[in-house]
Amino acid sequence: MNDTIKGIIAQFVEATTSVLSTMAMTEAKAGAPFVKQHAGAQGDITGVIGFSNPKGKSRGTMSLTFTTATALGIVSAMIYEEQLELNDVVTDAVGELTNMISGQARKGLVGLGMVFEGAIPSVITGKGHTIRHVSTSAILAIPFETQHGPMIVEVCFS
Repeated sequence: MNDTIKGIIAQFVEATTSVLSTMAMTEAKAGAPFVKQHAGAQGDITGVIGFSNPKGKSRGTMSLTFTTATALGIVSAMIYEEQLELNDVVTDAVGELTNMISGQARKGLVGLGMVFEGAIPSVITGKGHTIRHVSTSAILAIPFETQHGPMIVEVCFS
């Protein structure tokens, strides 16, 4: 694994752990990153956000996928109100978490010479949904474990 990939992983791990700690009082521990080989989501609700270089030279996507139980636990902790089902409140919060994690990671990527502007996140729900990243290049997946359950961050650049 080259230094650039290690740097990218470090930025997304730091952003994820920092945002979840600050916004939802949730500790997230990163697992071993891997290259994802399929478009299927490993959860029930996914926030997806695109980003692009201001000069149009490159672009990418980041997704944040939770199981239902994980999303409900994290969002309940985030808004100080128990959520019992996937609803508009949970969907909005997943979109906002996706935006915050992507934004913080993009800020850190500047140090690696990678400058990106973010788009507006969207949220996909349902068992067995697929995630369409912007490119056919490798999808880097970083699994996390929290006290509420598992989640995964995926990043793809073109």
